[in-house]
Amino acid sequence: MSSLTQGAIILVIAMVLFLSGMPIAFALAITAIISVLLFLGTAQFDLFGMMVFDSLNDFGLLAIPLFVLMGNLFGGSTASRQLFEAGEAWLSRVKGGLAMSSVLASSVFAALTGSSPATAAAIGRVAVPEMAQRGYSSRIATGAIAAGGTLGILIPPSVTLILYGIAAEQSIGQLFAGGIVPGIVITVMFCVWIFIASRLEERRSRRPDALPLHGVKEYVAKHYTWPERFVSLAKVLPFGLLVFAVLFVLYRGIATPSEAAAVGVVLVMALIGIGYRGLRGRDLIKVLLETTNQSTMILMITAFSAVIAVVLSFLRVPQDLAALVTEMEVNRWVVMIVINVVLLVMGLFLPPVSIVVMVTPVLLPMIIALGFDPIWFGVIVTINMEMGLITPPVGLNLFVLKGIAPHVPLKEILIGATPYVGVLAVAILLFSVFPQGITWLPQLLYGGG
Repeated sequence: MSSLTQGAIILVIAMVLFLSGMPIAFALAITAIISVLLFLGTAQFDLFGMMVFDSLNDFGLLAIPLFVLMGNLFGGSTASRQLFEAGEAWLSRVKGGLAMSSVLASSVFAALTGSSPATAAAIGRVAVPEMAQRGYSSRIATGAIAAGGTLGILIPPSVTLILYGIAAEQSIGQLFAGGIVPGIVITVMFCVWIFIASRLEERRSRRPDALPLHGVKEYVAKHYTWPERFVSLAKVLPFGLLVFAVLFVLYRGIATPSEAAAVGVVLVMALIGIGYRGLRGRDLIKVLLETTNQSTMILMITAFSAVIAVVLSFLRVPQDLAALVTEMEVNRWVVMIVINVVLLVMGLFLPPVSIVVMVTPVLLPMIIALGFDPIWFGVIVTINMEMGLITPPVGLNLFVLKGIAPHVPLKEILIGATPYVGVLAVAILLFSVFPQGITWLPQLLYGGG
């Protein structure tokens, strides 16, 4: 039996378990156990425990629960409201400005948390009711929040980029640097689409035969004086300083990603305690429990995905797949298109964490053999994973929005979020044509690609 056939068998086992509806971590665990027994033999089953331990015995993984804690601390405070109000003060009189301010607030919040669901939930709780009061349709409102929340896995610190860096044995600092420019560009692209969608919606509402959109009423722009705008900006200045402090100690080589995450947690706790009235005891316990649950889920997925990756590597599946592709003499961009389509399909059913940990060891030898930069590829994969967060049936951000806005039909949320999938596809195309948009900053900061 060829290695590729053995790899296909493992894939089929995993997909059957995923589609059964059981938690992803357990499906991966069962797949890993069956793979070890099937291809390594019962005599080697003790290796399973060793592989699980070795996959988690990595200091770099400590950054994950720390960054998750940092995000949950912000989500439990008044931070999200402060960010949204600052964006509203500066953009409320622009067509679609309130939705744009939601995206901008999401981008800043994403830089503080690294979590897309946390970003969508924290900003959405504040922004969706505000936009409903100001006459925004539910499509514009929920679509902007769902899409803005996806920035959490791209703008550093990003759990997805951390896991890719560990799986691909690439510099997490370079990956973080590579995500900054795309994060800014995609934020701007989201705002441009919001402006276009708002204009189209306005024209549609003026047609005599137009049907009313869900949640639309007369729009009333709130007026802010210039002093009020600058005061709102001053309130969010500590957030910017916090992001700068965490990234500074990381990029200057003062601290590892895990140490930088620890610095971030300490600064967040100090900032919330001093400037944002802190968290009550009950809220703090809730934050700690949520952090424990989320971190445990991520690390379980990481551990069992790593076991599967070790088995695949032992069977030489990645190496033989890379050799097969290079021998086919197919244009490397055709291969990249196929990879992105496969990742998009996987994103319809699986969370980004599990996809990144599973596919990176398999795809990386092929990517390097085709001459692609692994830092560039890591960011492209992450942008692709953003699509999965806003596409059914498992689009996590869609269900987060449904949870915080139960009065809005899921169909309306889906219609509002779908155009942003196209925006992200355009972003992938853009950074494929101009890869320097990703690689320039890592090369500037680290002197290499």
